[in-house]
Amino acid sequence: MDKSLIRNFSIIAHIDHGKSTLADRLIQITGTVDQRHFRAQILDDMDLERERGITIKASAVRLNYKAKDSKDYVLNLIDTPGHVDFTYEVAKSLAACEGALLVVDATQGIEAQTVANFYMAKEHKLVIIPVINKIDIANADIDRVKLQLMEVLKFKEEDVILASAKEGIGIDQILERIVRDVPPPSGDPDKPLRALLFDSNFDVFKGVIVYLRIIDGKISPNASIRMMNSGKEYKIEEIGVFRPQAEKINGLQSGEVGYITCNLRNPHEIVIGDTVTDVVNPASEPLPGYKQMKPLVFCGIYPVNAADFHNLREAMDKLRLNDSSFIFEPESSQSFGHGFRCGFLGLLHMEIIQERLEREYDLNLILTTPNVVYRVKKRDGQIIEVHNPAQLPPSQDIASIEEPYIFAHTMTPMEFMENVIEMVKERRGEYKSSEYLTDRVRILFEMPLSEAIVDFYDKIKSLTRGYGSLDYELGSYKPSQISKLDILLNGKLCDAFSCLVHKDKAYYKARALVDKLRELIPRQLFEVIIQATADNKIIASAKVRSLAKHVTGKCYGGDITRKRKLWEIQKKGKKRLKQFGNVEIPQEAFLEVLKI
Repeated sequence: MDKSLIRNFSIIAHIDHGKSTLADRLIQITGTVDQRHFRAQILDDMDLERERGITIKASAVRLNYKAKDSKDYVLNLIDTPGHVDFTYEVAKSLAACEGALLVVDATQGIEAQTVANFYMAKEHKLVIIPVINKIDIANADIDRVKLQLMEVLKFKEEDVILASAKEGIGIDQILERIVRDVPPPSGDPDKPLRALLFDSNFDVFKGVIVYLRIIDGKISPNASIRMMNSGKEYKIEEIGVFRPQAEKINGLQSGEVGYITCNLRNPHEIVIGDTVTDVVNPASEPLPGYKQMKPLVFCGIYPVNAADFHNLREAMDKLRLNDSSFIFEPESSQSFGHGFRCGFLGLLHMEIIQERLEREYDLNLILTTPNVVYRVKKRDGQIIEVHNPAQLPPSQDIASIEEPYIFAHTMTPMEFMENVIEMVKERRGEYKSSEYLTDRVRILFEMPLSEAIVDFYDKIKSLTRGYGSLDYELGSYKPSQISKLDILLNGKLCDAFSCLVHKDKAYYKARALVDKLRELIPRQLFEVIIQATADNKIIASAKVRSLAKHVTGKCYGGDITRKRKLWEIQKKGKKRLKQFGNVEIPQEAFLEVLKI
């Protein structure tokens, strides 16, 4: 097909600003999906996305549009997530596009992720079309938001499109601007094949489905292709596009976006960002690909039933096809046996992976306390990275410990500025600067990542009555005073609850852990003593009383020594149980501890 009639674009925005609804309207107005089969959030095909009302995975769809100039255009749309944990999905999508729709909520205005996504699109040299969405809502403040776009992101007033994705207002104008402003894809159809592998998925019947953006050349049915990273060769079985369901076609040319299958069954053979070329007429050099994302948060994932270990490994392999920012490696624990040490981009990312593993692969899992990566310099000069509290060397071998810091910025109404700065300081953060933007203030600060991963975003939302937003990027490592906090149950180490904390906060964390476990561990036939230790000292403890069994219930009257004898036998039995009995810990205890 004529490459000048192709437009590849993405929709980017802060979370909840209406990306998925706008994608729905574009699909509806271009007649891509029959009205009988249409449903809201049509590109969010995971149950989890529909339940939470957020986009987790970027989705590609091909739209046919007859413009006002009477030409038939092919628009390849990639809808992206908005949450900070899924920034990698946005980066991958932008690399496959020439343009982006930047959507801003008419009631909320510019948020932290709006700014982050704008600069990310600028880095990829994309044409950015600003869209103010939700103009139909009663409390929409269009003039204020337009002013923010002009002041903060330097758009011209005439560039801004006013729209309501819900009511279908401004959608024709958006389509016309895409056709007019977004350039057709570059690349030479006569050169050897070079295609960017930007995503993949697993199908039980077809094996690995590879998502491609063709840069140079073309792909034909039954052709033999080579992955330039691994050097492996495959024969193409099916070529297709998404409308949004997979639809088989006869080939893909330079500038087009689609998928291929080639009876590829091993997920390990696929690398996101790889270049696909032709075996007969190969390209001389690969495409730049993607910068590999480094996980920020680590935790252990173990099957409740040890027999599910191999099923868990298979499930993780398949899931990683669909989410290349998720990494894992085998590890073992005294408490749970064999499992995996997994890396995530944030706590929401971790929750999503857990839910997908449990739902899509029918697994019952236990997660350990999440932690960040610390750098430890040993006295012999060796520097090691600690992903797991169990990897921390003995204190006498440690010269210094460094922890990761982040540069974060939050956008909030001015009246909440002091509250936010106060909370940042409580979490060992350091205020850097602030910038006033019409009715909002952008606060920049630096803080330890470990203080931000759990509930920092939620706390900002609470402090600012829902108007605050957060975006961050990894900074450098800085020296810190870190202690290893262990939990002992009747003198036995329960490594699932071990965590690394700052020395100033060790007691408060220990007290919270011990109190929560005392609530959650059910009473056993023997007394359970819960102790928290740090730096070889017990800093908090609590007891779970034993179940009382009425052993003298059968004694009616008689000499008191008879009862005393039975009580002594019971006491010895409980002492023995306490020494050898295993403490039963319910699964909700592990989940609740994650929230502390």
